[in-house]
Amino acid sequence: MKFHLLFLLIVLCILMADAFSDKPKKLKKVRRHRTTTTTTTESEASASQEEDNDPISMLESDEAALEKEKEEKEMKQMDEKEELMKDEPEKVPDNEVVIRDPCLKKHCGAGQICDINEEGEAQCVCIPSCPNESDPRRKVCSNHNETWGSDCEVYQMRCWCNHGLESCKGDQYKHVHIEYYGLCRDMPTCTTDEMADFPRRMRDWLFNIMRDLADRQELSPHYLKMEREAETNLTRRWANAAVWKWCDLDGHPHDRSVSRHELFPIRAPLMALEHCIAPFLDSCDVDDNHRITLREWGTCLELDVDDLEERCDELMEG
Repeated sequence: MKFHLLFLLIVLCILMADAFSDKPKKLKKVRRHRTTTTTTTESEASASQEEDNDPISMLESDEAALEKEKEEKEMKQMDEKEELMKDEPEKVPDNEVVIRDPCLKKHCGAGQICDINEEGEAQCVCIPSCPNESDPRRKVCSNHNETWGSDCEVYQMRCWCNHGLESCKGDQYKHVHIEYYGLCRDMPTCTTDEMADFPRRMRDWLFNIMRDLADRQELSPHYLKMEREAETNLTRRWANAAVWKWCDLDGHPHDRSVSRHELFPIRAPLMALEHCIAPFLDSCDVDDNHRITLREWGTCLELDVDDLEERCDELMEG
């Protein structure tokens, strides 16, 4: 019996000794694990704190936030503005006065300017005064073989006479126009042979000018088509060139006739080179009404008037 009790006591002591010897190891492992974990967390937190405290990082973060906020605000304002424009019609404030110039759409001929009368309507009146020109190259010679100080003075005189003003020098100046630039001089006489050959030369000149403008792409699509037709169809060559130039000369208003004044662009530049141009153009006005119709223009150029059509760009658009 005593032997059994002694054996149990020895076993119990051994078990207790083993238990007490394993406990410090487990505690040590736990402590070691906890120490390692704590060190890692503290390191990450420290790095994060240092990054947060970096001035450059803080500025970059603030700027990015401000930029984003600004963009969002602008987008919101644009959306609100678009919504307002869709929902509300355009309004003019009550205190805002819209001034429209009646002269913007008023066309006045040479020697005239636009003026607003007492009723607030636009009207054309004779130009009150012309600038003093000292350059002799600005002088012009009229169809009365008189030298004028400038083209403005010629247009002004014609306007005075057409309106019956006291400044008019006589009824003969109702149709005064410029013959050529420069002082008046004795022009050579156009002989009979020169006059007989002039329509052919004029036709050639008109077609060459039209072709040059087409090559430089200075013709409207309508006239460019006419020029291409004239290039490929010899029967339309002279007719198309004549119609183009007649339409080109028929300025404001487009009244299907060319006045003596509207002939100025071809008369004045050619007078020094072609002394037959003046008598030729005078002969085109058969009824002497100071206007040349398309049929008169074609007859003067010795063309078949049946081949001529009023194919003016402006008239066709109207």
